[in-house]
Amino acid sequence: MPKRFSIPILLILFLTVFINTAPAEDTLTWQECVAQAAKNNPDIIYALEGVRAKEEAKAQTTSTLYPQISADAAASKTKTTTTKNSYSYGISGTQLIFDGSKTSSDVKAAVENINAARQSYRFTSSDVRLNLRTAFVNLLKAQELIKVAQEIVKIRRDNLLLITMRYESGLEHKGALLTAKANLADAQFGLSQAKRDIGLYQRQLDKEMGLKEFKPFLVKGDFSVRDSAKDKPDFKELVNNNPSVLEAVANKNSAAFTVTSAYRNFIPKLSGSAGADKSGAHWPPNTDGWNFGLSLDVPIFEGGLKNAQLKEAEALYKQAQASEDSARSTAIVGLEQAWVSLQDAIETTDVENQSLEAAVERSVIAEAQYSTGFINFDNWIIIQNDLVGAKRTYLNAQASALLAEASWIKAKGETLEYAQ
Repeated sequence: MPKRFSIPILLILFLTVFINTAPAEDTLTWQECVAQAAKNNPDIIYALEGVRAKEEAKAQTTSTLYPQISADAAASKTKTTTTKNSYSYGISGTQLIFDGSKTSSDVKAAVENINAARQSYRFTSSDVRLNLRTAFVNLLKAQELIKVAQEIVKIRRDNLLLITMRYESGLEHKGALLTAKANLADAQFGLSQAKRDIGLYQRQLDKEMGLKEFKPFLVKGDFSVRDSAKDKPDFKELVNNNPSVLEAVANKNSAAFTVTSAYRNFIPKLSGSAGADKSGAHWPPNTDGWNFGLSLDVPIFEGGLKNAQLKEAEALYKQAQASEDSARSTAIVGLEQAWVSLQDAIETTDVENQSLEAAVERSVIAEAQYSTGFINFDNWIIIQNDLVGAKRTYLNAQASALLAEASWIKAKGETLEYAQ
């Protein structure tokens, strides 16, 4: 007869672990998290300000096409042998008449810079969406993992109760009892770990939402994949809406207009000027004056400056062309890779769901068989371990499918506000 251990059965019966998380002040949906990130995420704010900066740069360039008008006033006193006062005020203006469309090319380049900044914003928004969705799914998974971990603790506790009774009846060996205890300890550790993960993923989601003060919260959602893209899409068509590609296109167009502007540097520039003023020795002055003129600026020699500027612009244009080609090919590969990963993840989830159903059924049957001595401990514990592993694996597969969906949406270039 094996040596028996005195194990209080009632103590084991009450060995239940409850969720011990801080009370959540809020339960946020995905759309609520999106709204917070759109308003507070610093990367979003940075990208938006980048668009505004390019818009103002374009306004500065455009302003040179309009009259430049200024007013001035002056008063002075000069003393030599006599004291002399002088007063004047007036208005003057200049107007660009002709520069070979150089400024127009600069304006067109500035417009393309705005387009590039907007696509950069879209890229940032898409990136933020992926990070936000990842943090959201991780927190959702951590919340669900607590439930799974509690189920596993219950399974391991019930196993220990059964083995304890069989051990004290002389029907089971000490190794089985110690294994059951170790399995319960491992399950309790898994539950404690899941509780700690809640706080970590709350912090990560809080960061992506850009909130200033951290408060505990939970999220509300499910593990349904909505953007499944079952039918293989046309990647070449999708890539035409990808922000990284469109940004590269806008940069190339801007570089092309900059080349045109650099050529226009060699063309004479014609400007007109006019002004009117009053001057005199007393205030207010009463002597009228006016002026009108034309000025022609013809570049003759500047030490090769304009040639260097043209060559630089041409090199930057070729660089932008190569960047567009690279962005396009990279985006197509990323799209296909993300689509393949999504389909694999969806099918894996289906397989793991079937495995879990089978493990549950086998566990029920095995427990009855073990209780009646039809199978031994070694065979029974393998089936129980399969059940525990299947529960964890299925949850991981569900979360992985959601993350693969998020990566697919990112590869398409969808922004933070994307509905799915």
